[in-house]
Amino acid sequence: MAVFTAESARANVRVRDGKRVFYLAEGDHLTPSARDWLRRDGVEILPARAAKPNGYRTLTGAVYVEKPEHMTHLAGDVLVEKTHPRIAFRGGIDALEAALLLAGREARAAGAGETEQALEEVLTLVRRLIRCDVLEEPLPEFTLGGLTASELRQHSHFPQKYYDQPHFMPDFSDSRLLLTLNQARTQARWAELLACSAFRDSEGRVTRPDLIQALNRVSSLLWILMIRRRKEERAG
Repeated sequence: MAVFTAESARANVRVRDGKRVFYLAEGDHLTPSARDWLRRDGVEILPARAAKPNGYRTLTGAVYVEKPEHMTHLAGDVLVEKTHPRIAFRGGIDALEAALLLAGREARAAGAGETEQALEEVLTLVRRLIRCDVLEEPLPEFTLGGLTASELRQHSHFPQKYYDQPHFMPDFSDSRLLLTLNQARTQARWAELLACSAFRDSEGRVTRPDLIQALNRVSSLLWILMIRRRKEERAG
């Protein structure tokens, strides 16, 4: 028997036929906060036996009774090979989340509350990107660190103007926090490149400029956090 809190329920939400669902096995229970969150977020609660589809289909029209090991879910019961560009993109987002979590841990250990808060904002946005991909939802306008997408671009391009700190190259003398921020920044840039490859139609036109721009601005904010941290450390 398992008891799902709001946090664990959120982590186990799945997508079926373009809708978000939560599968609850017989004997398992939801805490009141978990049930309230699922209801408030429009997630349908289904019995666990409903999780297994009658069959799987592919983008080319093939049908499988069982899911092959070399394939995975694109959305609902649609399967693609694990080398599909959108699956690679989701892997890039997974790696970015891992880097953000490590950077957030370092920020907490260093007592850098503002940096930790900014990283939590980034993590929330990055996790939203997967939902927008799977459900094919548009990404709403957003701010990060109190800055709009346009402001993030300006501040990251001209740090001397906004933070009295020029561009720099990280080195061995920098703190673990600054270096993990740099690691997260490079993961954001890599995820952006994967998005550019994943979201193109047959004629090469970009189909999800919102997701690509969001990842670009994530890397911008991470660079801004590095700029601020470098200034603080050198002043200290």
